[in-house]
Amino acid sequence: MDKKVVLITGCSSGIGLSLAVRLSQVAAFCLVYATMRNMAKKERLLECVKGLHKDTLDILQMDVTDQQSILDARDRVVEKRVDILVCNAGMGLMGPLEIQSLDSMRRIMEVNLLGTIQTIQAFLPDMKAQDKGRILVTGSTGGLHGLPFNEVYCASKFAIEGACESLAVLLQHFNIHVSLIECGPVNTDFLVNLQKAELGDASLQKVDAHTLSLYERYLQHCGSVFQNAAQDTEDIVKVFLDAIQSPCPAFRYFTSGVVPPLIKLKITEPDGSRYISAMSKIIFSAEEQ
Repeated sequence: MDKKVVLITGCSSGIGLSLAVRLSQVAAFCLVYATMRNMAKKERLLECVKGLHKDTLDILQMDVTDQQSILDARDRVVEKRVDILVCNAGMGLMGPLEIQSLDSMRRIMEVNLLGTIQTIQAFLPDMKAQDKGRILVTGSTGGLHGLPFNEVYCASKFAIEGACESLAVLLQHFNIHVSLIECGPVNTDFLVNLQKAELGDASLQKVDAHTLSLYERYLQHCGSVFQNAAQDTEDIVKVFLDAIQSPCPAFRYFTSGVVPPLIKLKITEPDGSRYISAMSKIIFSAEEQ
């Protein structure tokens, strides 16, 4: 049986790195192409695979915001096909909306939304020609419900939900399965790389006092959530492996194993009022209700 060829974006750290390492250890199953924008960061991945990369893993430069970079990486795949495409590259942007620059907002959309779509565009024709394939996208619960101070990030992830759902309807006719891996808080370098307004930043001086107070509460809430509820990357990798190995993968996988209650609330109370009230209470406490 031919080994599955897997290409993963965003492998310099976090989920992408852990998934590339795990799959590279399954020598009988697949060959892994791990891609990253900055090849100066590849040493961490090479250290993790401990020399196994010569047979099971190759590292390619790919910037998902650069179409030519994506095409160049695709053309360097020796097997001239990708059976499983994992779109994992992403970034966050946190802070009051009124301080976000147009350049910062564009960058989030270019990486999270257009970067994912451009990557799928590049590999989709060959998958259609083979009449088979898997596309897995790292989603977020922030693409299923809104989070204060994450308006642009959530917008990018909401858009990915729509793009993937639309593709899934079409691509079932080509035996191509699309799956979203819906992650909550994860202990990765995502937080380190997050573009976040820190308390005391000069940019926050023009923000009104009430918003600033709410932002401080939100940061405290995030700290508590990541301390008490964040998952390890290995937990996320297990869900990816379930989707990859399933003979009939689902469209949406929740890494915690259950649909979060607030997402259920959006479905059962579609006018949105109860969700907004519940989320506000969770984050900002009953004092603000």
